[in-house]
Amino acid sequence: MTLPAIKLVLSDVDGTLVTRAKELTPRAIEAVRCLREAGIMFALTSSRPPRGLAMFVEPLALSTPLGAFNGGAMVNPDLTVIEQRAIPGELVGEAISLLESFALSAWVYRGEEWYVRDLHGPRVERESHTVQFAPTLVEGFEGMRDGVAKIVGVSDNHDAVARAASAAAERFGARLSASRSQPYYLDITHPDANKGSVVRFLSARYGIPAQEIATIGDAGNDVAMFAASGLPIAVGNATPEVQRAARLVSTSNEEDGFANAVERLILGCGGTTGG
Repeated sequence: MTLPAIKLVLSDVDGTLVTRAKELTPRAIEAVRCLREAGIMFALTSSRPPRGLAMFVEPLALSTPLGAFNGGAMVNPDLTVIEQRAIPGELVGEAISLLESFALSAWVYRGEEWYVRDLHGPRVERESHTVQFAPTLVEGFEGMRDGVAKIVGVSDNHDAVARAASAAAERFGARLSASRSQPYYLDITHPDANKGSVVRFLSARYGIPAQEIATIGDAGNDVAMFAASGLPIAVGNATPEVQRAARLVSTSNEEDGFANAVERLILGCGGTTGG
């Protein structure tokens, strides 16, 4: 198989770059250093808010923009905003109502804040640990219409999340982007806020053809960046559907799948064998 020459690597974070325990392994850090030594740029994109990506800037020596909120906000490594896309205000309430009709808890992200109506709701404590900041408790979201970057529907009933995703796609069509960043999360963002837009942003910013960009991911919200890039790579813990959308498959994130993808599939050296 002839692979394109890669000049930039764009990686997802949760489920890809980090382990299930949300840890950045020494091999992942070393893999990014090897990319840099090879003259290949490295960037991150995630459904996380910008503040939830700040922890990676120093250990990975990041200098490229970060694609937060699935591309809803492009920020510099110091978290200053380059550009952002907010959900149309008239759709915020409707999106929240749809999520709640499937018994999903709703989270709202606006500015630098994360708002919830229940500090003890599903996955709030876990997410606080992951992004390393706590949400703001509010009684309701009625006054939040302008500047909302992302709404998340949360439930440990994965079937309910899947049904809500299908309903959101049917209800909103091209008016909003709805994708599952994890089996228990449904992310709703501006229609142009998806990881494919991050590929296009970086391509234009650095003058790198999309064909020379590799993307690494594990979830349904990574498929858009797979489609927009020249070398899409799924880690081994990705679902079969996501793996089929990729060109190559690495090992799982528990088996240093990110590092193996960089070493074996992009740089063509080292690493362990994988799928």
